[in-house]
Amino acid sequence: MRLDIYRRAETDGKLSYLAVPESRNIPEEATNTDWEIDTRAYEVDDDADQVSEFDLENVSGQIGEKGYAITSSQH
Repeated sequence: MRLDIYRRAETDGKLSYLAVPESRNIPEEATNTDWEIDTRAYEVDDDADQVSEFDLENVSGQIGEKGYAITSSQH
């Protein structure tokens, strides 16, 4: 699958990432924050569990459940 990856700065200087299937809009519950595009059409396996470059875990599970994947708040 191809993902559009967005990023935002956190208060501790780290970055959070949001992955949305290519050409889909950021889901409404995530639009109230300042996401900026990082990478368009990032290719991952359809059953990808992790995208370590962006600290994303359970990617296919999160997308299946919520329609997007987001960096864990534990990172």
